[in-house]
Amino acid sequence: MRDYFAFQWHITDECDQRCKHCYIFSGNEHKKTETMSFAKMCDVIANCEDFCIVYNKYPYFYITGGDPILHPDFWRLAKLLKSKDIPFTILGNPFHLNYEVCQRLKNCGCEKYQLSLDGMRKTHDWFRKKGSFDTTLEKIDCIKKAGIKAVIMTTVSEVNIDEVSDIIDTAVKYKADIFAFARYCPSSGSGEKGIEPLRYRALLEKCSIKFSEYEAMGCETYFNKKDHLWTLYDYENGKFKIPSDAEEGVIYGGCNCGNCHLTILPNGDVYACRRVQNSRVSNVFEDRLADVWVCEMEKYRQYDKFVKCSKCELKAWCRGCPAVASGVNGDFYSADPQCWKEIE
Repeated sequence: MRDYFAFQWHITDECDQRCKHCYIFSGNEHKKTETMSFAKMCDVIANCEDFCIVYNKYPYFYITGGDPILHPDFWRLAKLLKSKDIPFTILGNPFHLNYEVCQRLKNCGCEKYQLSLDGMRKTHDWFRKKGSFDTTLEKIDCIKKAGIKAVIMTTVSEVNIDEVSDIIDTAVKYKADIFAFARYCPSSGSGEKGIEPLRYRALLEKCSIKFSEYEAMGCETYFNKKDHLWTLYDYENGKFKIPSDAEEGVIYGGCNCGNCHLTILPNGDVYACRRVQNSRVSNVFEDRLADVWVCEMEKYRQYDKFVKCSKCELKAWCRGCPAVASGVNGDFYSADPQCWKEIE
């Protein structure tokens, strides 16, 4: 069976919000918004299809922006993907969704629609804009009735860490299909340490208890342990064990960067990871992605260069979040600032 290869595809920078933790509008990174033309989007698909033929994979697109639905040719793109039988997930805003739009998305092959909740009402609306919290919750039912999985994603920071438990309760109350959280990545090399390691571990412990309680109740929401530090937490608690047949030098999990993921921006720039702000490796209109994968991307697969993780028995399954490490220290291979494990 062939596996899917994930392309996170930003087709436009246009957006209804100016989120305080958004990469697009942070500082002076973007002086103007970019939107990819339909002709160029066709070229992107061809390049990605070629990549998947070479490496015996199926393409899977995580289409985002900005808000991808604001792209003037979004529906042409969706229909094209449908004609090629390529599934996709949308990472977008709730503002332009209704039952008709969600049904069109489903008919075009959309499998999941990811919305953000970055706090309870006051905090979330502070991050995004007034009314965003209520609109997001309102649209969960809209998405689900069309047969699309509704995903709630939280970006955890010092601002909202104490609200994560309430966000989980809210996601369950409104019957989101999937809930997950990841950590905020500061600007590259900012030196901003963020959440203290043991405080973050305490969050994982609290969430683990809550997840177990909901699962015992037969809760419909699936709790996706997206952050790779969950592997460390579960290892310490006996929920994860290193397989006895694990081979030395093989990478079995952890960060997808360099393994099964690429990001494409509206101007065609290819990033190893969008959360690693200095990880541009190529441009999709200038280079063959299949070649970029074995050339420029190799610098993200030098696992013995991880300052801390290379000395850890969980290297092949965890490695924390190199994007957060890069955001703090400017070095992809530096130690994850929230990792609490002591390495001798």
